[in-house]
Amino acid sequence: METLESELTCPICLELFEDPLLLPCAHSLCFNCAHRILVSHCSTSKPLESISAFQCPTCRYVITLNHHGLEGLKRNVTLQNIIDRFQKASLSDPNSPTESRRLQPQRPYTATISGTIAGTIGGGGGTSGSSARGSPATSSHSHSHANHTNHINHTNANHSPGVVAKMDPRISCQFCEQDPPREAVKTCVTCEVSYCDRCLRATHPNKKPFTSHRLVEPVPDTHIRGLTCLEHENEKVNMYCLVDDQLICALCKLVGRHREHQVSSLSERFDKLKAYQVSPGRVSDAVMEASKTSAAQTLENNLTNLVKRNSELENQMAKLIQICQQVEVNTAMHEAKLVEECDELVEIIRQRKQVIAVKIKESKVMKLRKLAQQIANCRQCLERSSALITQAEQSLKENDHARFLQTARNVAERVAMATASSQVLIPDVNLNEAFDNFALDFSREKKILEALDYLTAPNPPSIRDELCTASHDTITVHWTSEDEFSVTSYELQYTIYTGQTNFISLYNSADSWMIVPNIKQNHYTVHGLQSGTRYIFFVKAINQAGSRNSEPARLKTNSQPFKLDPKTAHKKLRLSNDCLTMEKDESSLKKSHTPERFSGTGSYGAAGNVFIDSGCHYWEVLLGASTWYAIGVAYKSAPKNEWSGKNSSSWVFSRCNNNFMVRHDGKEMLVEASLQLRRLGVLLDYDNNSLSFYDAMNSQHIHTFEISFLLPVVPTFMIWNKSVMILSGLPVPDFVDGVATDLQEQQQQQLGLCRQESPYLTGMKGCH
Repeated sequence: METLESELTCPICLELFEDPLLLPCAHSLCFNCAHRILVSHCSTSKPLESISAFQCPTCRYVITLNHHGLEGLKRNVTLQNIIDRFQKASLSDPNSPTESRRLQPQRPYTATISGTIAGTIGGGGGTSGSSARGSPATSSHSHSHANHTNHINHTNANHSPGVVAKMDPRISCQFCEQDPPREAVKTCVTCEVSYCDRCLRATHPNKKPFTSHRLVEPVPDTHIRGLTCLEHENEKVNMYCLVDDQLICALCKLVGRHREHQVSSLSERFDKLKAYQVSPGRVSDAVMEASKTSAAQTLENNLTNLVKRNSELENQMAKLIQICQQVEVNTAMHEAKLVEECDELVEIIRQRKQVIAVKIKESKVMKLRKLAQQIANCRQCLERSSALITQAEQSLKENDHARFLQTARNVAERVAMATASSQVLIPDVNLNEAFDNFALDFSREKKILEALDYLTAPNPPSIRDELCTASHDTITVHWTSEDEFSVTSYELQYTIYTGQTNFISLYNSADSWMIVPNIKQNHYTVHGLQSGTRYIFFVKAINQAGSRNSEPARLKTNSQPFKLDPKTAHKKLRLSNDCLTMEKDESSLKKSHTPERFSGTGSYGAAGNVFIDSGCHYWEVLLGASTWYAIGVAYKSAPKNEWSGKNSSSWVFSRCNNNFMVRHDGKEMLVEASLQLRRLGVLLDYDNNSLSFYDAMNSQHIHTFEISFLLPVVPTFMIWNKSVMILSGLPVPDFVDGVATDLQEQQQQQLGLCRQESPYLTGMKGCH
């Protein structure tokens, strides 16, 4: 049954198909859901009648409509018959999945469970009473439920909250005035009302405007009613957003802010809700004992102290009395202020009521004046037509041939002219009797008035890490706030993250923090940041009552992007891919000689087009099939006619066939690396005086140089076969942070071994 029900479920409303349409792509869709899709594409410049196509929500096939609109699509009669039989079987079988969900307390009309569901969804575990007070939708439906107590049997007061109320199988007519009402024979899904046979014939005839209503077998009132959407007033909630933990309607999923979110049906979500209990906290009964004064005092001293104590108590009591009087004064002042403010609000509402009422009356007078003019025009046209008809009838009654011929031609011409100009004579009645421009919606104002209270400090905002973006020198911070109406402004504070985990002490060191005050939006872009650096951000929400800080967020900038500088490339290197790829080319190319260009036999190198003197930078090199290369950094003054690493101004990681080594100042040291090394990561932390190399594919650290930089450095690249490609401007990977925590300890161990064994190897075969 569950599998069959999933096949009979509409992809928009997640309920059983209702009046299903058969789309050309062979999928089906509720008529009302298809109509909501068309309404969602409407605008002032694009009315509903002009929409000629929409997409199937299942396969995105474009459905083209003819001039009949949705009425031009075929009804899926077979599917509707299957659904009707399925519903009958579900109602008769209490063990079916549909009926079991119907008996579960997932609707807001079961008195015992409704508050629990609202509390779990809205407040994360509050009591049913508090949830009912906090949710306007729940309160309104609870009030509506009180008018239909004859349809639902509530649980007894002695029953536990987990017991589900049993439904009355007899469905009564909701229009009968007799007591008890007659049994219903049909339920109108459109009107959401059940009728007996007599009331159905009397109040719901099978003629316009009721011909489009859908009548089904009697259904309990709780099965056809539901909570209404808070964002779409006339839509019922029929699904649950798993991302925002919120009840939504079909329009929210189709065109609202939940369209990309994962949703589930109400019944499925209800089955997954679990109750939890919070253990009461233990309060310690230990009481601090007051120290006792020494008893070795004379009676005179005791009396003096007692008199002094009494005097202090009298002064204290006088102060307390004065505070009580001040409390009375302040209370009266605030009460008077409250009355004054409320009276002012009432006066504003009264004035606005008068202004809007005057506009309605003026519109009424204008409409009636135009209608009266059209009525007069119609009356005048009618009188002329009646006179012409009378004259024509008299001419037809004339028996004298001469007299008839004398008048017939004139009368015939006048009748023909009157018939041809009938469309002109009849005035165009196109004035709308509705007051479309006076659709009042005070829902927002009502919510504000219901939340009327003393101003308190706003709730802490929340930084949305997934929305924050960064470049090599900017970070855009996004945040949300639950109290946007009460927030006057925001304040953004940030500093460089030093690895300190105690954020309280870090926040108290105010000297290192940068502050951006008076922000009116929910986002801000910070410029002038260091490349590849982690920062800590706080957002403070401020109003007249105070301020509160968000939780800290750690964000980082990307590395400085760069390319290969063609002016530095050796004449036997070819640069391509927008100067991101360098390839060994033995054919000598005509390139002008410059001091910046690598020269000399074997110095097949090129440098980046950026000089780095601060910050943390990370780039990667795709090595491809190259087995002989040297990659690192160098000062601008490093010689260009010899290998990088052969002098004191350059530091490189190199491969010579199957040997991997690091080289500086003519000294080489073997390091361990995989022969399948295809992506080399380079991390230059200029501020912390380190240059590290990583196997980026396997997230493994290879080697780190400890360097006391004196001048700006530039990335350098050398190859002796094949080609390499550069990826720059990358964020520092997360695995680098994990490796950095153990780096100092490893370097200390390596330093001890270097002092004992002289690890630098010279004269390595195949490398000179």
